[in-house]
Amino acid sequence: MKLGLFLQGGGHHIAAWRDPGVAVDGPQSLAHYVETARIAERARFDLLFNADTQATFGPDDIDVWKRTTGALRLEPLTLLGALAAVTTHIGLVSTATTTYNEPYHVARFFASLDQLSGGRVGWNLVTSAAAAEAYNFSRDAHAAHADRYERAAEFAEVVLGLWDSWEDDAIVADKERGLYFDPAKLHHLNHKGKYFSVRGPLTVKRSPQGRPVIVQAGQSEAGRELAAATAEIIFTVQQDLGDARDFYADVKRRAVACGRSRDDIKIMPGVMPVVGSTMAEAEAKHEKLQALIHPELGVKTLSAFFGMELSSFPLDGPLPEAPLANTEQGRQKVIRDLARREGLSIRQVAQRVTGVRGHRVLCGTPQSIADSLEHWYRSGAADGFNIMPATFPAELHDFVDYVIPELQKRKLFRTEYEGTTLRANLGLPMPVNRWAATTTA
Repeated sequence: MKLGLFLQGGGHHIAAWRDPGVAVDGPQSLAHYVETARIAERARFDLLFNADTQATFGPDDIDVWKRTTGALRLEPLTLLGALAAVTTHIGLVSTATTTYNEPYHVARFFASLDQLSGGRVGWNLVTSAAAAEAYNFSRDAHAAHADRYERAAEFAEVVLGLWDSWEDDAIVADKERGLYFDPAKLHHLNHKGKYFSVRGPLTVKRSPQGRPVIVQAGQSEAGRELAAATAEIIFTVQQDLGDARDFYADVKRRAVACGRSRDDIKIMPGVMPVVGSTMAEAEAKHEKLQALIHPELGVKTLSAFFGMELSSFPLDGPLPEAPLANTEQGRQKVIRDLARREGLSIRQVAQRVTGVRGHRVLCGTPQSIADSLEHWYRSGAADGFNIMPATFPAELHDFVDYVIPELQKRKLFRTEYEGTTLRANLGLPMPVNRWAATTTA
């Protein structure tokens, strides 16, 4: 079982910052993130995952953001660069959007961090869920969903090509001959496409793990297609075991159709565990956090997910029928399916999903939480999980101190790292440089 730790300021519950045990400056404190990273590495997590958006809020969203810590975000590669210096084995994964970046920048940023960390980096490829990002990049509107994914496919093609600029043995460093690299093993990409024209080569040599690991979170049709072709980890939002198994099987099938192995992609749903010595204690901890959600926040957050103002509809009535919005279509579908499956009203849906953005909440004892994770893992619904503690550091400590030992006792999770790179610890194959066969021949 693979485990990621999802970094999120003071915690993943939307009201975590109001908990008395949470430091208010957590989202901006290096000491907080260093402590978190060291705890996670001692527990042998596969990776730290840091999501990102390059915007705070749109003009209509301030009622949501003013009651959360989400408007404050450190630039993620700067943060992971700092964490690379205080860790040795745990993977470091960060978001970089394909909609508001250039491929050469992204390729160079991640390749550099991968070198400095000894091959422990992953790129979370996104197309930007926050429409407000457009306003920070000289745009009047967010690009259409289909256009963003078309651009993303070409963007990924360019980045992967740049990461192959140098063959593994290109650096000869022959001091006697005065020859630093073999020019036959340095390659220009010379890409010309619909969105990008990039000559290359990259200014960073090939990664110790071949290339950074590609991570994605798309669940829409376009997202699944892109993931099947490029992703090596998929973080998902799943509430129902049957839906999770269907998604798992579908993405693995698409990967095979792209000429890849089923094992080339690790699917890791997000889970927020709330640990107690009894079920009642865990549920009480969760209810305490739920009670901290400001009344205005629930429906406003749900409205932001769906791209429409839901407060104008009867709150005790069903979610209105509406086309998918231009942002997080996969998450919207998961929430809508949950509402239909359980007959939930708008008010009830808001109560269920606002706290952790639609992800599954597991309240229980260490044994019952391990039971649930094991059941999904053995049922073909997940290769592992992205763990989202409700609060930092308390709920992280509870998961590390009580749930991980239970998983280890069941021989579901490692007691020592298998390798020194993220790719090795995930059990992913080392990619072959596209130019190697050409120069060998």
